[in-house]
Amino acid sequence: MNLKPFIISLLFLSLSLSQNKKSWGNTPYKVTALRSEYLTNPLGIDAHSPRFTWQLADARQGAKQKAYQVLVNTDSSALSKGIANEWNSGQKNMTQTLVSYQGKALKAFTKYFWRVKIWDKDGQIVESEIATFETGMMNMSNWQGAWISDSRDVNTKPAPYFRKSFQNNKKIVSARAYIAVAGLYELYINGEKISNHRLDPMYTRFDRRTLYVTHDVTKQLQTGKNAIGVLLGNGWYNHQSTAVWYFHEAPWRGRPTFCMDIRVKYADGTSEIIATGKDWKTALSPIIFNSIYTAEHYDARQEQTDWNKANFDDKHWKDVIFRTAPSNNIVAQALHPIRNVEEIPSKSLNKINDTTFVFDLGRNISGVSKINVSGKAGTVLRLKHAERLYPNGRADLSNIDVHYRPTDDKDPFQTDIIILSGKGEESFMPRFNYKGFQYVEVTSSQPIQLTKESLSGYFMHSDVPVAGNVNSSNSTINKIWSATNVSYLSNLFGYPTDCPQREKNGWTGDAHIASETGLYNFDGITIYEKWLADHRDEQQANGVLPSIIPTDGWGYEWGNGPDWTSTIAIIPWNIYLFYGDTKILSDNYENLKRYVNHIESISPNGLTTWGLGDWVPVKSKSPVELTSSAYYFVDVTILAKTAKLFGKTADFEKYTALAEKIKTAFNNKYLNKTTGIYGSGFQTELSVPLCWSLVPDELKAKVAENLAKRVEADNNHLDVGLLGTKAILNALSENGYADVAYKIASQETFPSWGWWIANGATSLFENWPIDAKSDISMNHIMFGEIGAWLYKGIGGIKPDESQAGFKNTILAPNFVENLNAFEASHDSPQGKIISSWKRVGEKIVYNITIPANATATVLLNVKTNQHIQKQYSVEEKNISNNRKQLKINKLESGTYQFEIQ
Repeated sequence: MNLKPFIISLLFLSLSLSQNKKSWGNTPYKVTALRSEYLTNPLGIDAHSPRFTWQLADARQGAKQKAYQVLVNTDSSALSKGIANEWNSGQKNMTQTLVSYQGKALKAFTKYFWRVKIWDKDGQIVESEIATFETGMMNMSNWQGAWISDSRDVNTKPAPYFRKSFQNNKKIVSARAYIAVAGLYELYINGEKISNHRLDPMYTRFDRRTLYVTHDVTKQLQTGKNAIGVLLGNGWYNHQSTAVWYFHEAPWRGRPTFCMDIRVKYADGTSEIIATGKDWKTALSPIIFNSIYTAEHYDARQEQTDWNKANFDDKHWKDVIFRTAPSNNIVAQALHPIRNVEEIPSKSLNKINDTTFVFDLGRNISGVSKINVSGKAGTVLRLKHAERLYPNGRADLSNIDVHYRPTDDKDPFQTDIIILSGKGEESFMPRFNYKGFQYVEVTSSQPIQLTKESLSGYFMHSDVPVAGNVNSSNSTINKIWSATNVSYLSNLFGYPTDCPQREKNGWTGDAHIASETGLYNFDGITIYEKWLADHRDEQQANGVLPSIIPTDGWGYEWGNGPDWTSTIAIIPWNIYLFYGDTKILSDNYENLKRYVNHIESISPNGLTTWGLGDWVPVKSKSPVELTSSAYYFVDVTILAKTAKLFGKTADFEKYTALAEKIKTAFNNKYLNKTTGIYGSGFQTELSVPLCWSLVPDELKAKVAENLAKRVEADNNHLDVGLLGTKAILNALSENGYADVAYKIASQETFPSWGWWIANGATSLFENWPIDAKSDISMNHIMFGEIGAWLYKGIGGIKPDESQAGFKNTILAPNFVENLNAFEASHDSPQGKIISSWKRVGEKIVYNITIPANATATVLLNVKTNQHIQKQYSVEEKNISNNRKQLKINKLESGTYQFEIQ
């Protein structure tokens, strides 16, 4: 018997198994960052076709995914064996890492397990770990609980407690709490607070959309007697404070109310729903007043110890009442929650006397303070939160309380009030409020003892993952970048706001100006998708949007217009560019059309005067028609591009023609084609047309040269407002004048970002002069475009519109004068992109990292006598008398170094 073929077959089989084992378990690469709906293993989502995303972590040059296969099962054990009873996508020979579920109809209250298998560049297979997502209600009809409250009186000040006790004698397998609230809440089970979220649920137009949150409460429930406790706050639903926006007159206003189902699964296969109903009890809490806008008041003498535990005697508590649901649209809150993200100890304490103390955190934040203090029963403490101090060292609120219209002295602005119980050391931190502050002035009705360690601050914001980093050889630039991020996060509370103290409003203009800054630095898609749903809730039938979103009705007649409410176009488009996800464009397509059609109906000649203009300029005021018409053009252009993306040919042709009409009218009125000057030649007038592609191609160089000359005439300083700030740095750096842009960005004298830093700023201000008489919040994001420009204009990291989601990245750094080193990195959907350069003697060393499954187009603007040391296939193009562009097309993934000299 000839055994040779048999032995050879065994050898081949052994080698095949060895290679297969290596490719599945011991490879130098893996599949990572599995997300469902852009969240890690989310609970309680309502999406019928959730989106799955992942990354290929593979540092090898040219690494990419040739194919993928998504497997979904309700049984993790079966899935680990390759069985997918809910959906098996099959092998798809595609590089995409964003896929929507297309399997069996998802069931409510069900945990699904999924993983992805990919084939790498060599055809080797690697599987991800198993990830999960869990569905929530999915349908309004699945709610079992009743909406309950303690009263209907909106003027009742104390926050209400609710509780229910019940007996459980079975072994629990799993338990989920689904809680919908009009107002804010904290949930407790057997005395333990559930989750570290703050200010849930997020603010919406309550009478049109109400959010519910899902919590895993399996570990908190126990065999025997259990107790559920809920504490409700007012939030934006029952606005207690009076300000210029009339939120206290909101059409939805009511005493806080909630509905909850706790679904419990037992080991014996049975299940139970513990729901809100008439068997719940209620009482008033020690939180005697709470306002999302001003502060919180707490009387520790009214504490009811163990109110949320099973053995508490609630015989003196009252029965709850039924209430109507605030809306007919109760949907899952599927976004990164607000948290106390960072604890900040006091940097210093100034003891003014035995009853007055001023704490300094050393930096400006959004959030709350926490104090630990001992004192006699009845001692009243007032914690006044401020951004600045008077010369005498006391808290100064005059820059941030200007829009408050109090009717009495019972609700002081940004001032928590605590009445001590006298029972040893007591701690207080607001539950249903946040503020913007650096200083906390504590005044006491009786002498107390405090140390620097007695008070800490907590930086609160939507806890979005960090997605970018910038570092340079210029410390002022680094501080500007950091301050920009502080202001961005300080204004992210489930929706983007303008400031965390004076307003807390979702100003649309501030938000679209700062959206790229947010997206380069943070993974914010979940917040923006929620906020664009708020847009859809607020849009009038004729297409008009208010200037603040959400709103009680204020803002439809002032402050809106295309320069502000272009959020409906710009933010969805930016999300598409950064994530390669078309859903937000699809969700808002008809809304954008209605909006554009309304502008067209009131602007038949192609120009519009509807808008607020270049808000808070340094000195030169540009025409509202110029800036608003430019943003009208932007909106129409985005609509046309989106129509093309979705194959809507008629819309594409219609809005392409409209965009051309606007551009022609704009240039006919404002452009002097002989001189290349727009309007009066102010910085905003020149930079806005350049930034937003309104300048005819043949005149771009001349207009850019005029802008550079104008900046030089202004001593290389800014002379712009909000809209000009968005445009000027980009207009310069994208048209051959990056050195001029950097001169502006790095200034440390007035007016500039660096001027704020030189005067101690740790966040961005609302006005260029630090001693302005109005508009002088010290934590505003509206001038925050510089945070994005550092990535674009110096680091050169830009999404490629033709391959959105950074499937191909444009890397176009600018090696600006007077800067020795710069590095930017961005965690894209494909992985981390790094663009880093430094000067080494007479040469520039440029290092880049392109993540697996992506490519890059490298564009290097250099002097005509410079060249790349290492040889690549390079295209050269002269761009001016002494500058040329070196282009390297479709560089595959990996790490590269270029030496330019």
